[in-house]
Amino acid sequence: MRTGCPRADHPGTLEPARHPSCLRPTAETPARTRCQIDILNHSVQNQGVARPLEFERSPVVDRALALFWRKGYQASSLTDLLHAMEIGRSSFYASFGDKRRLFLECLELFAERTRDILLRARADHPPVDALRFFFELTFSGPRRSKAGWGCMLVNTVLEMAGVDDELSARASQLLAGIQGAFDDCLRDAGCNPDRAAELASFLMLINEGLRVSSRRKLSHRQQLEQIDTTFRLLRSVTT
Repeated sequence: MRTGCPRADHPGTLEPARHPSCLRPTAETPARTRCQIDILNHSVQNQGVARPLEFERSPVVDRALALFWRKGYQASSLTDLLHAMEIGRSSFYASFGDKRRLFLECLELFAERTRDILLRARADHPPVDALRFFFELTFSGPRRSKAGWGCMLVNTVLEMAGVDDELSARASQLLAGIQGAFDDCLRDAGCNPDRAAELASFLMLINEGLRVSSRRKLSHRQQLEQIDTTFRLLRSVTT
């Protein structure tokens, strides 16, 4: 099959393909050839132009996050993701690259939203009360229905250790950022830096334990009792 540009002087022949700018019909170009040139120019100009996304990204990522949070990274297949996100395969790859990249985005988003809970509480409550509010909200606030899923960060550390150490390490780094926010609250509560760091580490251990134990389907009362005990101890050493 011959390829190239239709020649204006000899409509039935082709000359070597050139840059689209060469495809300019002259006054002598027959009407049929003009039409062919217009079609070819339009086709070339549109090559490589990405189709616009046909969905809102934020709610689609939210649905992926919920799936990863509930099932974990390995158990969430691409088919599961496409079904949950309600998008096609080509849109998935064009928008997110691959499953691992999407998971990292969801992990970062989960950590950001978790930190935001504490920051908002800190704006409305004294430091230790804000910390308690952070713990209670997971079990009695909007996230209560997801309490049995544990914490996506803690889940990832446990699931991916020895499987994908980079993902596990990133989840650990994000948990350390949340522990840093605990530390800030405790300093604001009057603890010296060493004591604040010690108590922040203690709170993170409690946080991780609560998230793991929540997957055992403990009752709401049992979960709150654990939080009560934690903060009785905390207040005894910060007042």
